[in-house]
Amino acid sequence: MFLRSGYAATTMRAVAREARVSVPTVELDFGTKPQLLRAAISFAIRGDAKPVPMLERGWALSAERARTTADFLAIVRQVLVDAAARSAGLVLAAFEAADVDQSMRPLAEQLRTQRAETAAWIVDGVRQRSSLRAGISRKEAIDTVWLLMDPHGFRALTRDRGWSPEQFGQWFVDGVSRLLLDQTRASGGTDGPRSSPAPRLSQSITHTEGDHEPVTAAAG
Repeated sequence: MFLRSGYAATTMRAVAREARVSVPTVELDFGTKPQLLRAAISFAIRGDAKPVPMLERGWALSAERARTTADFLAIVRQVLVDAAARSAGLVLAAFEAADVDQSMRPLAEQLRTQRAETAAWIVDGVRQRSSLRAGISRKEAIDTVWLLMDPHGFRALTRDRGWSPEQFGQWFVDGVSRLLLDQTRASGGTDGPRSSPAPRLSQSITHTEGDHEPVTAAAG
């Protein structure tokens, strides 16, 4: 209903009617409408109800074991695309709601921060396996990945420009490789590991305020 009708037009009463339950049932499980949207985003990013943070799941462990940049980014790409396909519209609904509803602003800011933390994890994974191009700092690299993960871009390309999610995923990998890596040393991302695994983030795109369960990417 958030996707179909928008945040403002989606009422708790309408949600209860759609779900064929009482309004007190919805409020007992989720509290307020912002908390309901937060829960919807959390579930959409995870793709399931398992209380396991995203960066502690099997895909993240596989990525950390990847020997080459190409292998690392291939794993990240698939998870990023799947999560964005499920959650981008809901994340954008939260951003739009925050413009008119002050109670939504903490969630919108948290989603942006979590995306930055996930971008940092990706950048550190890349740096362990390849060299960044001359002149680009870790912060600039994180900001670049943060922008490439933007749900606005995902929705614009897949909905407005007709891209498939797989095309977006390849564009993301190409963007990371061309904008961040030292092409004279990357050799297509085949360098071996350069240092110890990146520290796993406790938040990243894995938790939302008041949720206490993993949330992405993107990827608020």
